[in-house]
Amino acid sequence: MKILGLIPARGGSKSVPGKNIKLLGGKPLIQYTFDVAKQVKGITRLILSSDDDDIISVAKKMGLEVPFKRPKELGQDQTPTIVVIQHALQYFSTQNIYFDAVCLLQVTSPFKTTSFIRDAITKFKSANCDSLVSVSKIPDVYNPHWAFEPDSNNHLKLVTKEEKVISRRQDLPTAYHRDGVIYITKTTVLLNENSLFGNKLAYIESPMEYSVNIDSYEDWNKAEAILMKKV
Repeated sequence: MKILGLIPARGGSKSVPGKNIKLLGGKPLIQYTFDVAKQVKGITRLILSSDDDDIISVAKKMGLEVPFKRPKELGQDQTPTIVVIQHALQYFSTQNIYFDAVCLLQVTSPFKTTSFIRDAITKFKSANCDSLVSVSKIPDVYNPHWAFEPDSNNHLKLVTKEEKVISRRQDLPTAYHRDGVIYITKTTVLLNENSLFGNKLAYIESPMEYSVNIDSYEDWNKAEAILMKKV
């Protein structure tokens, strides 16, 4: 199976300006993802997709392939991720280069490991699925089976539409949320169904230390604290 490893990194971040190449522990943020992904044999080709000259320059210096510069209109806040992936696939198709799946590796989750990416690809290949995503467990206090919404009479009812509240924490079913560490999707699903997920969605649970997703200075500080513990 041919898998394209895609690292998206646009310029113009507003929450943490320049975060994709901002130094975290002395290294550009983007380098954390590149350093582990380049060692994954299951990735056929690893590239960067960026609209920003500074990011592209930093990426090339560390040895990350940048086969094209992403159009500015695909680097906006509202640009859907799937459009960025489709642009990369379409670029390669003009060269008669095709992939069976795309492994999306977001820079904002810097602490994933080579073994985690490898395990995700192995599970994707064996799971008879359209896609695989990484997930983290939702804390019990936020479990959807304990979530309420007001009805038309302003009385609370369970969001899950169940009649009775599960009273014991031990009886709550496990619930997950997508944590953004990794997405793997078949090319046919990306292009023909215009979807990152398809109908058959497999998952892999991220260790707690991977779950930081840098979208604010608070997240950045959390990442720095994690690094301090690793030293």
